[in-house]
Amino acid sequence: MVRSRDTAFFGHPLGLATLFFTEMWERFSYYGIRALLILYMTAKVSAGGREMTVPAAGAVMAVYLSSVYLLSLPGGWIADRFLGQRKATLIGGIGIAAGNAVLALPIDSFFFPGLVMIALGTGMLKPNISTIVGQLYHPNDARRDGGYTIYYMGINIGALVAPLACGYFAQSESFQGFLRGHGIDPGWCWHFGFATASVGMILGVVQYVVTTRWLGDAGAQPTIPADPRRAARDRYVLAGIVAALVLVGVLFATAGAGADTIVNIFGVGLIILSIALFIGLFQGAHNAGERRRMVAILVLFIGAIAFFGIFEQASTTLSLFAEKYTTRELLGIAIPASYYQSVNSIFIITLAPVFAWLWLFLARHKKEPMSVMKFAIGMALIAVSFIVMLPTLSAVKAGQTSSGIFLIMLYFFSTCSELCISPVGLSSMSKLAPKRLAGMVMGVWFLGAANGNYLAGRAAEFTVSKGYEFLFYALIISALAVAAGLFLVAPVIRRMMSVDDAAPAPVDIPVARVVTE
Repeated sequence: MVRSRDTAFFGHPLGLATLFFTEMWERFSYYGIRALLILYMTAKVSAGGREMTVPAAGAVMAVYLSSVYLLSLPGGWIADRFLGQRKATLIGGIGIAAGNAVLALPIDSFFFPGLVMIALGTGMLKPNISTIVGQLYHPNDARRDGGYTIYYMGINIGALVAPLACGYFAQSESFQGFLRGHGIDPGWCWHFGFATASVGMILGVVQYVVTTRWLGDAGAQPTIPADPRRAARDRYVLAGIVAALVLVGVLFATAGAGADTIVNIFGVGLIILSIALFIGLFQGAHNAGERRRMVAILVLFIGAIAFFGIFEQASTTLSLFAEKYTTRELLGIAIPASYYQSVNSIFIITLAPVFAWLWLFLARHKKEPMSVMKFAIGMALIAVSFIVMLPTLSAVKAGQTSSGIFLIMLYFFSTCSELCISPVGLSSMSKLAPKRLAGMVMGVWFLGAANGNYLAGRAAEFTVSKGYEFLFYALIISALAVAAGLFLVAPVIRRMMSVDDAAPAPVDIPVARVVTE
């Protein structure tokens, strides 16, 4: 019986099914909200929106999207020391479902508290559920990488379906007509979209609770320090974290979109935290060799910020572009702008096997590029993704719309970029990091994603003050500059990464999204 349960889910432990569906529904919730948020905030009040300015809505997106990644750091630590990953995942799922339910209520003052609840819940769930996946396997179990690949397919499925399902209820003319026909204000359609995300997360939580027994001992217990003084110190740190989160959450939930000062302080805080983290990494280095590797990590950190800052335009400036400047019809049927958020996931699922074959083919011929070169190629590809958008600028200037094929082409190249960078980033970090600093270096990737998402949100302001032409060219130049820099430093980083030749080489798995997604 134990053996059959150990191979019951496509040859993997049955507990993987629990985590697969929990993560699928969590990503359904996240990408459903992500597809709607800036469109809802900028929609006119008469259409059920909040009629916020684009810069204000972009600022909210900056803080919200960045917080989702940033809160993974304390969320993982709290689970390690106090709750255990299993309980933390459950608490996070409940928080996300509750936050979406709050957004589903057509009460204006509930909007920001709902976002705070979702961000806090995601920070508790996201890092810990990924950790539990690894704990399902023995340290030398050859199925581990395959298990993560199956698990990450849940991410892709959730990300694919969410914009279509939530977008239908929030934006489709047919559903608005249904509401109107039943005497319901069609402006409430946005809240039905948020409710759809909430229902998805509730389903995820219910199946998680029902099937938790399949996890065995994985993630059940925290790692409490045996030293009473260290345990006491951890409790003081926990109190400080909780106090800080409550303070920031209350300020954001009550101040709202007009709190430019809070948004700016948040950005400064990201810079300070980044500097503090690298000071800690350099101080933790034991010798010159480790310090050189910290330099390499810093280079990749900058690259991660650039990648996420450009890639995450999908949920901000590109959503607005799809809404205002794209002809959204197929066979005479109106297509909601939020549907375009599913294109990336479609390409992920279809292109990932191609990239997996490509890397294996090149490896067999001893021509596979090193991780940093893949990173540089990815940055060049994301520059190309915006180059293909340049022909649409004449239509934007004339206040007209352009074919949706341009956005689809953009998402094709940005997905190729993602498949070069996302699986490679964490493996490069883990290769460069000394074992005793592995946790801090893992935080570098989360922090890079947080910084990038913050910049992606703030970039929305440029579409108003400078226009899309300025934004597209700025993103292209930035991506090419980072790509060129990575190409130049690649030989140096190759030497840094070859210090521990005896260690297993990092495995790049292009069929999966990394933990940060």
